[in-house]
Order: sequence, then C-alpha cells, then structure tokens
Amino acid sequence: MSTIDCHGDLKGYHDKKVTLGTAEQADMRTRRDAGRTRMKNGLAAAEQPAPSAFHAQGSYAMRTMVQDSQNDYDIDDGAYFEKDDLRDANGNDLAPRDARQRVASALKDDRLAYDAKVKNNCVRQAYPPGYHIDIPVYRVLRSTDIFGKEKAEYELASGDEWVKSDAREVTSWYKSKVTSELDRGQEDTSQLRRITKLTKKQARSRLSWKAQTTSGIAITKLVVDHQRLEAGRDDLALRRTWQAIKTQLDFSQSISHPIAGNRDLANEGDEAVKYFRDRLAEALETLKILDDPKCTKAQAREAWNAVFNTTYFSDLPDDGTGGGTKASGPFVISSGKTTKRDDDNGRFG
Repeated sequence: MSTIDCHGDLKGYHDKKVTLGTAEQADMRTRRDAGRTRMKNGLAAAEQPAPSAFHAQGSYAMRTMVQDSQNDYDIDDGAYFEKDDLRDANGNDLAPRDARQRVASALKDDRLAYDAKVKNNCVRQAYPPGYHIDIPVYRVLRSTDIFGKEKAEYELASGDEWVKSDAREVTSWYKSKVTSELDRGQEDTSQLRRITKLTKKQARSRLSWKAQTTSGIAITKLVVDHQRLEAGRDDLALRRTWQAIKTQLDFSQSISHPIAGNRDLANEGDEAVKYFRDRLAEALETLKILDDPKCTKAQAREAWNAVFNTTYFSDLPDDGTGGGTKASGPFVISSGKTTKRDDDNGRFG
C-alpha cells in the first residue's frame, strides 16, 4: 500500500461532497413531518384510524445517505398501524394492497405536484426537488405470552401478502456495528459510517451507473461484512475494504439479509451486484498507482478524482507535498454493460 497519506483529503471530500448538510437534513425532516401530518389528517377526514407510530428507517435512520446532484434522495418512513385499525367497513382485515391504497389516498392533496403512488413494498410520495418519501405500511400484531407479558410482531404490506418484517431491526443492526467500532477503541469512531457512504458515493458517481448498480442496503451489508478499518487512514481503510468486497464478489454475488435469515438481498448471479463489482474493480485498478514508489501526491489526487468522478482532490491547495499540481495524463474508468434493478427489492427489512 502507498505511503502517501490521503486521509485528510478523503475525509474532507466526505465532509463537503458526500455527507448531507444540516440544511438538507432539516428540509427532509420538515417534508417527512408534513407528510405524517397530512396522512393523519387524511385518515381522520375519511374516519379511518391513524397509525399508532411512525419510524424512520433505511439510510436516513442509519445516517448513511449521500449527496446527489439531482436531489435523488429517498427517505424511508414506516407507518405502523394496529392490526384492528386496518379493517374495511365490514370489519374484515384489509388486504396488503388495500392497506397501501388507504395510505396513498390519505396523502392526496391538491397543493402537491404529485399524487402518492402505490408501489409493491411501500407508498411513494414524490416531491419536485427530486427526492421522494417511501412509506412502507406495517400492521402490529399484539399477543400475550404464558407469563402475561405483551409481545408485538410486525408485518409489512408487501405485494399481496403480509410478510413478517420490521426494518427497524436493520437500523439497529447497523448501529450496533458502529457501536462495535467504538468498542474496539478506534481513534476515529465514525470511520465505518464514512466508509459506507464513500462506497455508496462511488457506486453512483456516474449518472449512467445509478440505475444499474445494486441497492444501498446491499452495499451497506457488504461494507459491514468486509470492513478493514484503519484508525486515522480512511484512504487505506477504503481501499482494503473494497479489495475484500471485490474478492468476495468474484467468488459469489449472493448477499445475505442482515436480519432475515430466510431471504437474501441478492441472489447468485445478480446482474446489479456484478455491475457494482466491476465498477469497484475499475476503481481499484485506478488506485494501483498509489502503490508505485514514484507516485506523487498530485497523481494520487488525480486517481481519487477518477474514482469519484470529481475534480475535488486536484482542486485542493498544495499541502507542501506537491499535491496542488495536476498529474500528467488523465485517469479513465470505463462503463460496463447495462443492467437494471428494482428499487423496491428488499429495502424495507
């Protein structure tokens, strides 16, 4: 591995170009909260029960969302209804699709540019700036065990079935991994989260890649499974993690679900996973110049530019190691063949 230390450069890139700013996060929270209020008001107007709870989930809850030039953000905000509150006028349990349709109808507002749409695993409310809120609909089944203690189970309205699921478990799983990082005494206690976001950023660093690569939760699972953390060296941690992921995906493209042992995030031969692997391989090939003893800081910065499709690194001021000078010759990452993915695939726990 290169002795050139690009940790500061990479951390700066993360802070300025990858992680979401305070204003963006506040705007998303405002939209989310307004959507919750609109749903409750719409249900009340239809004389239908409101959710007993809302719970943010996915990358928003895990704090692994990354900046997107097209504002292509999605916020996952689960609506949890008591089972008895999801009944029709005759007292019959709502079918999963009918439950999603009830939520979509409650969200309707003539002041909005778009109506909410019923998707396979959620209700999607799009907004003009480019992002959307996905609302998976859950029902809560309550029972009492032999000791008289109440317990709750959760079912997701998925397709035409109620499927046992609760995406909060995925959020808890990821947060527990960040906590484990703390327990290992890492100097930089959020490196795992940064490596996760940087990997997601690279996977969507070209417009043409975004619809072809694998899902954010699949990338997150791969990073957690193959993390190679290095305190104070995000550059080394990122490369080593990517190398470990690439090695695994060369062997198998199957990605297990972090919680549900009976289903996978991706199956063997998954084209979107292959696409992600191949783009990662190109990035690793570009970064090999860092291992050349003659590599300059300027060349290292140009390599990182190529990986993330940016000029951020070479635009940095000279840090005293010649890093402010352009490297000779461009770095090019080629594109692969086109594949498609289903945005709803395995995303809600």
